[in-house]
Amino acid sequence: MADILYIVIPCFNEEEVLTETTKRLTEKMRKMMESGKIADSSRILYVDDGSTDSTWHLIDRLYMDNGLVTGIKLSRNKGHQNALLAGLFEAADHADMIVSMDSDLQDDIDVLDSFVDEYYNGSEIVYGVRKSRKKDSWFKRTTAVAFYKLMRAMGVEIVYNHADYRLMSKRAVDELKNYKEVNLFLRGIIPLIGFETSTVEYDRGERFAGKSKYPLKKMIYFAIDGITSTSVRPIRMITMFGLLCILFSIIYGIYVIIGHVAGGTVQGWTTSVLLICFFGGAQIMCTGIVGEYVGKIYLETKARPRFIIEEKLTDDSKNK
Repeated sequence: MADILYIVIPCFNEEEVLTETTKRLTEKMRKMMESGKIADSSRILYVDDGSTDSTWHLIDRLYMDNGLVTGIKLSRNKGHQNALLAGLFEAADHADMIVSMDSDLQDDIDVLDSFVDEYYNGSEIVYGVRKSRKKDSWFKRTTAVAFYKLMRAMGVEIVYNHADYRLMSKRAVDELKNYKEVNLFLRGIIPLIGFETSTVEYDRGERFAGKSKYPLKKMIYFAIDGITSTSVRPIRMITMFGLLCILFSIIYGIYVIIGHVAGGTVQGWTTSVLLICFFGGAQIMCTGIVGEYVGKIYLETKARPRFIIEEKLTDDSKNK
């Protein structure tokens, strides 16, 4: 008997794409059901992340018209990672396997069969990995490569060229529930779960409609959150930097003393000003990095809910 598949799709102001996304996913899932690959009770689960447009009304209408669509509405905008987590946890109550993807149709839905095949072959987590970034602009391609290299250099365990297009078994999602942190970076957390994993390569397409919700500024913040949420290597780098500064100061001090004894001391303010500016800036930067960690500790100790579900689409909704 085929297992139940839920496709979890976080949405924030996505009214322009949802109709087409639902159409394509419905066709794909119908074919998978007919071939016996997934159960007839499989669903598309939309998560409205506090949208300010008519996204939720559209999800509700799609639910009424399409037996494969269901959805949940968060009480306010909590960010992509929290919305995705809410969808994963909700889906785990009904499904055997859960695929997470974006709503903009850039993720190739034709590889869903490959995801499911890997799941039946024993993989608990299947990562969707981009084949290449040839379609990206030079700037986007360069910053993306820099992002993954930086994350790895900072000690974050991350799958290269993988975003949030992945399949997880119910068992893997249940284990994910044991990770209680408020500061979420799922790309760094999920590899920590373990279990058998595999990858599926795909070509990422163009966005069907609307605008990207991740401009450069937001991507920078995302990288900072990812590093400080999953790794302490920056703190250790600060310690090493401090030790190097002490070593440099000792060497420079010896040089000054020798120069003074030899009577060749040159009284110059340039070196002093440069050193003061350099170490002053370094101290401020280090204080900022430490502050990032202190701020995250502050948020973690509050233990506020990561999301609040305001409404769920259930069979009772159709009977109203």
